[in-house]
Amino acid sequence: MLRYLRRNTSLVVGLGILGFLVLFLVVGRFLVDIDNAQTLSAPVLQPPSWDYPFGTDRQGRDLLAVMVAGTPLTLRIGFIAGFIGVGVGTLLAFTAAYYRGWLDTIIRSIADIGLTVPGLLVLIIIAVSHKGTMTVNEMALVVALLAWLSPTRQIRAQVLTMRERGYVEIARLNGMRGLEIIFGEMMPNLLPYLAATLVTSVSAAILASIGLEVLGLGPIEAPTLGMTLYWVNFNAAIVNGWWWWWTAPLVVILLVFLGLFFVTVGLDEIANPRLRRSV
Repeated sequence: MLRYLRRNTSLVVGLGILGFLVLFLVVGRFLVDIDNAQTLSAPVLQPPSWDYPFGTDRQGRDLLAVMVAGTPLTLRIGFIAGFIGVGVGTLLAFTAAYYRGWLDTIIRSIADIGLTVPGLLVLIIIAVSHKGTMTVNEMALVVALLAWLSPTRQIRAQVLTMRERGYVEIARLNGMRGLEIIFGEMMPNLLPYLAATLVTSVSAAILASIGLEVLGLGPIEAPTLGMTLYWVNFNAAIVNGWWWWWTAPLVVILLVFLGLFFVTVGLDEIANPRLRRSV
């Protein structure tokens, strides 16, 4: 395992970045008062100092506390939407690709048509039609409404190739039923690919949620990274030279996406036989 990790530098770098973020959040919970992420809990528009390492914003919030409290909320949106999208996509992909027929035609057509529609536009319409203040979990469900389209198409293509392989044919000849073949023979061989797809879906869900939040369609009262950028834009922080206000969330977002990207590249080497090399 250690020899493989030394060779798979992308996976190591990605896990290292994500591990650093987790350490930052865990240590921050002990060292930072999360209540300072609330409005009027600190002096307004203070640049970084010993008392406020990340500075404060115009709403009187300690940006270090906002990062510690808001980053897990943003990650929660991504993971909830990602798991739902990959879970539904996996179920539909296996059903369509293994059983074929009219089920495959319907599922494939819906996925293909859905991918041609601008996803952000659909999510904006759904978010605008939501009545009342949106919560973090509701935000995750909104993003998850379209998160299954791409995994369905990608996983279906993999299952179509797997169902024609020899071990699947032997399983059929031995009298195994469809569900037994799917969960006992095909699913275990596809787990590395599903893991890589999950990481990609989480990244896409986080990006979609940040896009909606910057437009003001997210959980207004939650200190998520996207809502922090919304208040940056709303108060024209860039024009006014309050650089510390937008630097903190952008750096955290960059670390999140870099970590997930490198993990995806590392998992792709495991899932893709063409990239896989012997240790």
